[in-house]
Amino acid sequence: MASTPVVLGRISGLFGVKGWVKVFSYTEPREAVLQYKGLLLGRNGNWQPVKVAEGQRHGKSVILRFEGFDDRDQAAALIGTDIVTERSELPEPEEGHYYWRDLIGLKVVHCDGTELGKIKDMLETGAHDVMVVQSEQEGEQERLIPFVNGRIVLSVDMAKGLVSVDWEWD
Repeated sequence: MASTPVVLGRISGLFGVKGWVKVFSYTEPREAVLQYKGLLLGRNGNWQPVKVAEGQRHGKSVILRFEGFDDRDQAAALIGTDIVTERSELPEPEEGHYYWRDLIGLKVVHCDGTELGKIKDMLETGAHDVMVVQSEQEGEQERLIPFVNGRIVLSVDMAKGLVSVDWEWD
């Protein structure tokens, strides 16, 4: 795998005795994890290609069975593994929408020109997503800035690696 994989979900448990597993999906909607081609399973950079034989949404999770995994013992070995794909396998997001993975590392600048740092991580809070911005100045704490497009986030320029915000901090 040439690039860093995009994690779509994690196998969290077993479902039944015929090789089905429970998946905690990071996709939106959750069952979208079933639609991706070029899936890989693994941990710590050790990936093996897999194909989904069948699957469906089941409550807050997704259940699925991979081709070649036909019993509970085979499926048990998969618990804790990530389901990943290459970034190139993902559809391009709609205008004004972004994959978190693409935002990590972008420089965040206040509309007055003050550099606030780089996006270290993204958090989901329920109301809206939040950028975890790490200042490059020693001793400064992380800032949590809501990712509210058009109000707080004024623009995202992927080509320049820049996010412009209008956010007052203490």
